[in-house]
Amino acid sequence: MHGQDLLIQALVYLTAGVISVPIAKRLGLGSVLGYLIAGVLVGPFVLDLVGEAHDVMTFAEFGVVILLFLIGLEVRPALLWRMKTAIFGLGGGQLALTAIAVGAGALTLGMSWKPALATGLILAMSSTAIVLANLEERGLRQGPVGEAVFGVLLFQDLAVIPLFAILPLLAVHPAAAEAATHAGGIADLPAWQQAGLAMAAIAAVVFGGRYAIRPVFRFIAAARLREIFTAFALLLVVAVAALMELVGLSPALGAFLAGVVLAESEFRRELETDIEPFRGLLLGLFFITVGAGLDFDVVMSKPLLILTLVLGMMGLKAVAMYLTGRALGLTRPEAGVSAVALAQGGEFAFVLISFTVGARILPAEYGKLLSAVVAVSMALTPIAFALYARFVLNRSVAEGAAPEETAFDEAPQVIVAGHGRFGQIVSRLLLANDIPTVTLDSSIEQIELLRRFGREVHYGDAGRLDLLRAAGAEKAKLLLIAIDDQDRAVEIVEAARDAFPHLTILARAFDRRHAYDLLRKGADGIERETFEGSLKFGESALKALGFSTRRATKAASLFRKHDIATFERLAPVWGEDRYILASRDAAETMDRLLRADLDQMDLDDEDETAPKTAKAS
Repeated sequence: MHGQDLLIQALVYLTAGVISVPIAKRLGLGSVLGYLIAGVLVGPFVLDLVGEAHDVMTFAEFGVVILLFLIGLEVRPALLWRMKTAIFGLGGGQLALTAIAVGAGALTLGMSWKPALATGLILAMSSTAIVLANLEERGLRQGPVGEAVFGVLLFQDLAVIPLFAILPLLAVHPAAAEAATHAGGIADLPAWQQAGLAMAAIAAVVFGGRYAIRPVFRFIAAARLREIFTAFALLLVVAVAALMELVGLSPALGAFLAGVVLAESEFRRELETDIEPFRGLLLGLFFITVGAGLDFDVVMSKPLLILTLVLGMMGLKAVAMYLTGRALGLTRPEAGVSAVALAQGGEFAFVLISFTVGARILPAEYGKLLSAVVAVSMALTPIAFALYARFVLNRSVAEGAAPEETAFDEAPQVIVAGHGRFGQIVSRLLLANDIPTVTLDSSIEQIELLRRFGREVHYGDAGRLDLLRAAGAEKAKLLLIAIDDQDRAVEIVEAARDAFPHLTILARAFDRRHAYDLLRKGADGIERETFEGSLKFGESALKALGFSTRRATKAASLFRKHDIATFERLAPVWGEDRYILASRDAAETMDRLLRADLDQMDLDDEDETAPKTAKAS
């Protein structure tokens, strides 16, 4: 593809998306269907504005690769253990039951059992991109539905690797399949060598991510070059995808594996935030190319057959998922939403169809028909979901039968920005009281030190609103700013107050002047970092000079009370010329009042002890 042609195609695709998606959203159809409609309109079978979409499709499929990488970043061992029922129970049950149901349907249409089973396994896949996009648009990404659907999608993604090994066994003519699949490169090697190279590539990703990639991230993070951090994150995804493709494995699954390896690293939040914009853009392009690549010649030549096959497949998949969900404890509304969400074919179905046709497992004409069925089902999913939401979910809500919303990945109540000598104390206090907390710090040295002690701290600049949003600021209750950069702390307070007005913001202040700046920018409360320590130090000094513990503690308490009152009284004139004069007067007034209170306390103490002395005498 020439550069000029690529620019023209990019212009057409972006224009179509910008026009179609807002219209689709206004009509309640969702952004995914808007992208698909845009692709159909600009594709070769309607307006023919882009011609052959193969080159763009190859580029757009990278959006699926990035999506799988981001999903991998969410797959932490603790999450896998907590979701074992959703992943291996729901996921395994859905895949097996769907493959059997669809395979049985293919048998009734006259296919032999091997192609029928291959068809069932291929169509058991669902579209991760479309499903998650639909759930997020409708606020269902969190809660039991989101957990169930995510578990099924995750199991499907993991199942693709063994499917590449199992499907060739279903070839009608093994010799022909071997000849078709051995088309040069690694495919010419013996099976044991292919398997060895694949295992070596997987091991390289696992050990490289654990022992080589993380030190590089630390080096880049220490340089504080955000654009290089983003570039290296993209380089990592591209490199892993290329390596997997080189050894004959799915690039998307390679990216997923890389994400899993980095899921427990301190860079997880920063990686998610940096790559997220690319995911949205490339996935939108992917949906457009799916619409543009829909073969209308096949659809229009057999429209009734295509529609029947699409509805039949979606119906069988929905029933299989519904029964699996109900068997494993989902409520009827939850199982119903999950069934509708997962009823379409998936992105990996196109890959598996191409693979099975090349291996002579399925005939080429049947492969085209199957691709059309998958593409149409993907296009119909947003419509089916919208209809289900309008006529079933809304009725359930009206009748009080809506499913309970529970946290899918528990959102933090508190976000702590800065985990140095100041922030770590409050973090430990919160965690000791079982308060869900996310801690961010931009010092890679501090993070490395703390992680040696088993503390979970994420790398990232809390001044980035997208990172705060990814950390859960939209649902959190409290933001604690404990960083040691005075100017940056003020900037974070101002930005967070504008972006998250519901948050209570408490900030660490270095001195009185810094405290006033923080309050002016929207902080709900401040804590001067040396004030309480200095006050406690003065209290100890009084004890060392012979004062009683009660007298020293009371003196410190009175000083705190008067100082806070003075601080609040001077707040309105902070930054004005008269502040210095007002501050001097306030200090003199405070010293006078404090002295008077201490004298009164001494008199009260004498009054309390006098009767006791008299009685004793």
